[in-house]
Amino acid sequence: MARPDGRRPDELRPVTLTRGWSTHPEGSVLVEFGNTRVLCTASVTEGVPRWRKGSGLGWVTAEYAMLPRATNTRSDRESVKGRVGGRTHEISRLIGRSLRASIDLKALGENSVVLDCDVLQADGGTRTAAITGAYVALHDAVTWLAGRKALAGKPEKVMHRSVAAVSVGVIDGEPRLDLDYAEDVTAEVDMNVVCTGAGEFVEVQGTGEAGVFAREQLDALLDLAVAGCVELAEAQRKALFLP
Repeated sequence: MARPDGRRPDELRPVTLTRGWSTHPEGSVLVEFGNTRVLCTASVTEGVPRWRKGSGLGWVTAEYAMLPRATNTRSDRESVKGRVGGRTHEISRLIGRSLRASIDLKALGENSVVLDCDVLQADGGTRTAAITGAYVALHDAVTWLAGRKALAGKPEKVMHRSVAAVSVGVIDGEPRLDLDYAEDVTAEVDMNVVCTGAGEFVEVQGTGEAGVFAREQLDALLDLAVAGCVELAEAQRKALFLP
């Protein structure tokens, strides 16, 4: 069955990573997965949380939010509601965990980086786009620290592996890569996969939305996700002008 936008089952949406999109942060990237657009900023502060002081280790954490009209209907700001929703907490923690897998916290020294991922427009895969873009923003923030000789190790040792993420799912019995919203809401199986540039797994989140799924389907989805993440890692490398 044809996909809504005519892509092959194993094809990513067009991916764009625009660095320096915002003037003030030490790192900023506008990441676009098709019609999903997320602004990722990396803010550096000297020092670490109180519970981390004296350890010689740095810290990386993340916050995720969605603008009120990022979707086809307006949602109230969580700040107005007076509480952060469970989904927002979950995604924020996922982004933080994923990006900590890319960095040597000892080589970072006692510096902190906060990654803010704000969804400007949502069309499926906002958390995976956020992770992919946040890696590039974090890389730029580490480069900024290196330029001020504020790292405990060499920049290439601090960012010792790349991390990207992509969604996969089963729609009408067919495994597909990088689901847009129309596919995501009808998926029988829905999965988000975070990988390194070498194809190693950082995190896998998968659910049988309409029942159970077989081991063969799981293997097919993981193969799709790894291939997609390797392609995203290449896009990250080109955006950062890395060899």
